[in-house]
Amino acid sequence: MLNKVLYIPIGRKTFDLEAAEEQRNKSSEFLRQIAEDLIEPGEIITSPEELELFLAKIDEKNEIVNTIYQSVTFADGEFVQSLIEKVKAPVIVWSVREPSVGGRLRLNSLTGGNSTSHVLRCANHPFSFVFGNADEAQVQQKIKKQLRVQQVIEELKQLKIGVVGEHPPGFFFSATDEDKLHQQMGVTVTHFDLNQAFEECVKLPREKWEGAIERAEQQVIGLNRNDDTVERFAQFSTYVKEKIEKENVSALAVRCWPDFFNELGAAACSTLSQFTEDGVVSSCESDIHGSISMFILQQLSGGSAPYLGDMVHMNEASNSVVFWHCGAGAYSLAHPSQGAKSGVHPNRKLGFTMEFGLKPGRVTLFRVGYTPEGYRLLVMRGNALDTPQRFNGTSVEVKLETDVNDTLYQIMEEGFEPHYALVYDDVAEELVELGRQLGLETTVFTTD
Repeated sequence: MLNKVLYIPIGRKTFDLEAAEEQRNKSSEFLRQIAEDLIEPGEIITSPEELELFLAKIDEKNEIVNTIYQSVTFADGEFVQSLIEKVKAPVIVWSVREPSVGGRLRLNSLTGGNSTSHVLRCANHPFSFVFGNADEAQVQQKIKKQLRVQQVIEELKQLKIGVVGEHPPGFFFSATDEDKLHQQMGVTVTHFDLNQAFEECVKLPREKWEGAIERAEQQVIGLNRNDDTVERFAQFSTYVKEKIEKENVSALAVRCWPDFFNELGAAACSTLSQFTEDGVVSSCESDIHGSISMFILQQLSGGSAPYLGDMVHMNEASNSVVFWHCGAGAYSLAHPSQGAKSGVHPNRKLGFTMEFGLKPGRVTLFRVGYTPEGYRLLVMRGNALDTPQRFNGTSVEVKLETDVNDTLYQIMEEGFEPHYALVYDDVAEELVELGRQLGLETTVFTTD
């Protein structure tokens, strides 16, 4: 269910208000099914004065996240101008179909939506448009997607990312301009000292961190609870969990190498895996935009655990690419025939890491990118193949919808970052709409 939705049905008495009221009732019924809290008038608003009186009754504390402005009949721009002066939320402009063709133009709703869209564009107010009646499946889907995108934009404004340690040398793509990030997306960043975390976590009493091991044992196959690296995982995870709960952090970007191996004597992969599995998306190599990419996919997919990996191999024969990382991946992403197994880092030979190939299924691939020119989005879609694990660590082979050679070369020529977020859901249309509403350049590799 979506949060607070403001529904404003607008019409003029010179049109067929009886037919218009029928459309308002159907629209209201549909919106009540998808909104936790629908704020609406009891009838069509027919004058700017009526609209101002209705808006004046809305509690200032009742923060509106989504606004649906429906031109049930034609209405001039005075209505929507009054609306956006009072309510700053993005607007979905909704026009309905004519009830009959031939004779009198009974509603002229489409022209009303056209006029409204022009006013919003000139006011530089964020909006989207929908055409059709409330009982049409494509209209319902479009409105749900647009509302979901608006909800994610609002959630980004509340998002605080915990960055644990600076990015490794040369990993420039993992950094961010914190002021621009907050200005463009609303995201804030808070920093934690990695060495302090190492020093303090090992001092925690056993009874505090044993629960982290018990939690991992629920899903990880072959976990040796007495292994030193497993204990270090539990200590560090427990310490960080206390910090993020205190600071209200919803995502992590963690410097994993070389510090974890050299200072803590363990791999960070398991910590990232368990946090992501439990809803706090976590990227390695302190990749802040990678963490944001994971968060957006998590929210759009209704809480599904995302994955973050390098694109490491291309297979022209199957039009596929392999995404891999050293050993991080939410437990539930493991292929069901294999399960989430514990392992050691493929290069450092220290535990504990995840060792599995990801499950097959429909996936969306996504990246929030940044260059000196500003933010941009990358959207791809494909199918995770039911193939054997391609490389040690965690990996998945994805058959793309577009030509793999053309896609690879364009990604490289445009200089996108090497970490790609993936989720087992089709949210490509929502991501394109997100880019449009945020005013971001969006590169799309899908077949529709």
